[in-house]
Amino acid sequence: MKLTQPIRTELPADHQAKRGTPLMAGLILLIGVAVSLQFHPAPLTVFLCATFLLFSSIGFMDDFKKAAWQDPSGISGKMKLVFQFLFTGALLLVLFRYFSLTSDIALFHGFQLNLPLSVYVIIMLLFIVGSANAINFTDGLDGLLINVAIPTYFFFFLISDRPEVQTFSLVMIGCLLGLLLYNIYPARAFMGDTGSLAIGGSLSFLAVIEKVEILIPLLFFIYLAEQLSVILQVWYYKRTKLRLFKMAPIHYHFSLKYGWSENKIVMIFGFVSWFMALASWIIAKYVM
Repeated sequence: MKLTQPIRTELPADHQAKRGTPLMAGLILLIGVAVSLQFHPAPLTVFLCATFLLFSSIGFMDDFKKAAWQDPSGISGKMKLVFQFLFTGALLLVLFRYFSLTSDIALFHGFQLNLPLSVYVIIMLLFIVGSANAINFTDGLDGLLINVAIPTYFFFFLISDRPEVQTFSLVMIGCLLGLLLYNIYPARAFMGDTGSLAIGGSLSFLAVIEKVEILIPLLFFIYLAEQLSVILQVWYYKRTKLRLFKMAPIHYHFSLKYGWSENKIVMIFGFVSWFMALASWIIAKYVM
């Protein structure tokens, strides 16, 4: 259908060669939604799959405009945020009404921080939308997001005692491994926001469902570093007219400043993600 990836002109020269790579391969992850529902058709599985589909639909609109009009900007950032906040608010309402979600945040050694419902909802809205976009930022190199997301899903498989969460996490790992065959450098297809936003939304809601919000700075370390690098770059440039990083998100900085290859960046970021997932599991199992 010639729905291919347009490349922003400011990206490094080696990325310009990727122009014309098929986009929206993240649609293949929707097979995981069908498989999850087939293996464990419980209400929580339906909720997780609905979360994945809703965030994927936002990414699909963005990708389709990029590919059909060959416009790297896609739909406006404001429109994406509006949809994300609307979907997140509706999904949180469902969690509170049908899945007994509480407005407390689990701390260490069994202590809990009890928040007023309105405060908790505002915090979770900002957290989920922010995390989903942070994970979306991570999808900038061939195979990067897949290598970073697999250990995060594996963490939720290990800590959860809910068969629905375990099934969904394992199925997503399987789908990501399959997609990696086509997305590893040099990528023959890009998942696009169709996949990356869906991954971001589902992982963020898994953190809320499993009540491990306190572990997010550790578990989502790579994602948050990617997003923070963009925020700092914009802030620093507005103040000084200079660039703090060679380019943001930060994975481009390692390529341009230190000459790291895509495979080296993906390997190191993936290793850090596995380490952070392991550390988070140890804390969740023995400290919380």
